[in-house]
Amino acid sequence: MEDNKNGSIKHSVISGVFWKLFERIGAQAVTFVVTIVLARILNPSDYGLISLVMIFINIANVFAESGFGSALIQKKDADEVDFSSVFYFGIAFSGLLYFILYMTAPAIGHFYNQAEIVPVLRVLALRIPLAAVNTVQKAYVSRKMVFKRFFYATLGGTIGSAVVGIVMAYQGYGIWALVAQYLFNSTIDTLVLWFTVRWRPTTHFSMERLRGLLKFGWKLLCAGLLETIYNQLRSLVIGKKYSTSDLAYYNKGDQFPSLIVTNVNTSISSVLFPAMSQYQDEREKVKTMTRRAIQISSYLICPMMMGLALVAEPLVRLILTEKWVPCVPYMQIMCFIYATWMIHTANLEAMKAVGRSDLFLRLELIKKVYGIVLLLISMRHGVMAIALSGVVNAVLSLAVNAYPNGKLLNYPYKEQIKDLLPALLLSAAMGIGVYAVGGLIEGEVYRLILQVVAGGVIYGGLSLLFQVESFRYLLGIIQAGKNKGAYLAYRNE
Repeated sequence: MEDNKNGSIKHSVISGVFWKLFERIGAQAVTFVVTIVLARILNPSDYGLISLVMIFINIANVFAESGFGSALIQKKDADEVDFSSVFYFGIAFSGLLYFILYMTAPAIGHFYNQAEIVPVLRVLALRIPLAAVNTVQKAYVSRKMVFKRFFYATLGGTIGSAVVGIVMAYQGYGIWALVAQYLFNSTIDTLVLWFTVRWRPTTHFSMERLRGLLKFGWKLLCAGLLETIYNQLRSLVIGKKYSTSDLAYYNKGDQFPSLIVTNVNTSISSVLFPAMSQYQDEREKVKTMTRRAIQISSYLICPMMMGLALVAEPLVRLILTEKWVPCVPYMQIMCFIYATWMIHTANLEAMKAVGRSDLFLRLELIKKVYGIVLLLISMRHGVMAIALSGVVNAVLSLAVNAYPNGKLLNYPYKEQIKDLLPALLLSAAMGIGVYAVGGLIEGEVYRLILQVVAGGVIYGGLSLLFQVESFRYLLGIIQAGKNKGAYLAYRNE
């Protein structure tokens, strides 16, 4: 019976990862095309202004989600009363958040000396009630591990919003094209999940159940709030102290590596937490999942970040045009930061899964203290210094996030670095090859194509030559997917 449970969960994890990956790849492919088109039409200042508005939307969204989504996934015996209680509370609370943002919009516009922020913020803040509904839907899908639903919802919203955004941009609506794109995406995403997920709220509401969920969720809420405010602080400082164009270049430099890493990171972490939660009392299995997540994600992410950093300038010139070239150094810095993301995620998801949201919050407090100190020091020396402070923060956070799992899971920091090392060495070797190949041919387009192909061949060839564990594991999954009998044999290894 235990073997059947293990096999079933492993199958759900593999299936879930692939559906999440397809969802993210499909959505981000469309987003990538839209980004190129809109970046060519709109001005950097338009992107800078929307980034300022999104600071406050993102912070409010953390409150709207309230940590209850993770609590619903983590609770072993969550039922209809739990889900319905969270649903009704979320709707009421998100309405209050929207009212607060609506009323404070003029003060925010005055703070930035940007009167246009007021109507933009008031319209875009309509995403907050949608986020409250979406949180319960996503918790239900994640708990049941039917991630196929996300694929339809995300892709439908992304394609629809792409059409709306591009048409409005060509019609000369400027920043309102971006507003419509964001809002339309959230609306369609929520509607598709509403019609494809069987769950509906009942008439039951229990404040006692909410309090029980809040015991777990409030720590995640505080941690999420700290993380979001801290992440938005950089944008807030750049937008206030420098200019909206500087903010646009900084955020555009962040966008491309984020686009890549989010595909892998979200796909794995969305499946990892509910899967780990089912084994929360079996620490050795949680350790195995955490270790595998770090190995596979670093094997996929590290070479992509190395490659993107090396081809950043010709890539920006080619697809975004010359006006966006100032974003290149920020992009290269962000590549290093995002290369470490999955290690942070895997460690934190493991802590959440075993019910240690208190540790999660404690780590966020520690990281934000030295993160803010780094920001205060760097903000005096320009936007580039602010970006570089993120690198220092990422390196320090690797050790901080890994430390508790040395005791919780018997998976210390040294062992995690050892699991990361193959991907780092292979990526470094690939980077040397890609850099050398870049000098062999003239013309940005041909050089870019040659470097991408060379990078893939070098990385794949070295993986095969040295029989890297992650490479063999991924091949096993692919072969298992082609042959059910091979899958059953592979599952029992």
